Amino acid sequence: MRDGESANSSPRPTLLLVEDDPAIERTLRRPIEEWGYHLVWASTVAEARALIAEAQPDLIILDLVLPDGDGLLLTSSLSKLTNTPILICSARNRQVDRVLGLKMGASDFVGKPFDLDELEARIEAVMRRAPSTARRPVSNTNEIRVGDLVITPRHASVRIVDQPVHLTPIEYRLLTVLASEPESIFDRQSLTKRVWGYDDLSCDHLVDVHVGRLRAKLRSVNATPKYLVTVRGRGFRLLGETKS
Repeated sequence: MRDGESANSSPRPTLLLVEDDPAIERTLRRPIEEWGYHLVWASTVAEARALIAEAQPDLIILDLVLPDGDGLLLTSSLSKLTNTPILICSARNRQVDRVLGLKMGASDFVGKPFDLDELEARIEAVMRRAPSTARRPVSNTNEIRVGDLVITPRHASVRIVDQPVHLTPIEYRLLTVLASEPESIFDRQSLTKRVWGYDDLSCDHLVDVHVGRLRAKLRSVNATPKYLVTVRGRGFRLLGETKS
């Protein structure tokens, strides 16, 4: 039984704060517990993954800038593996970050510095919208496989024949979008919208640059087959069956 709970009371909802700044944790702990929640804290992506499995939180409050990983990638992987709602709370609050965070599975976004009354209201609103059904547990086996290329969202990792492929966050998001529909052709506009979160035809060159870098990294691990191909005049596709 947690502190402050009686035998007849229902357990307080658990909030997981994923934040690397201990001063913010100290600032939030008392008010959050006064609002009727139990708070657990993780300062890294690795700690967050362990606590999600252990504490089964009812809500995750997530910073985007973490010492061992990108908060957007963590949002994307967690939204595929658990029904636990995610409230992003970050100083990185440009419109593109807000839009991309919501598109990648966050329930809401509040920028830093924040007002405590607003944060409380947003937590309450997210909790009201959360499904009442039991949370889907995090799975170790949930992978995306396209030929001999394996994406593991839990760790935001990519392998080809058990060899790791080291990608930037943008390259990882780009590959994940392409792998969501193998053999389908994605034009530059749809990739811009799904990877960066906005629709801007002026970004065509940016897409080409990142596709080129992603293709080079895939081929640096296994140079023989083609994984990512350009369909002239239409866009790009990830091959379900790799070809020489």
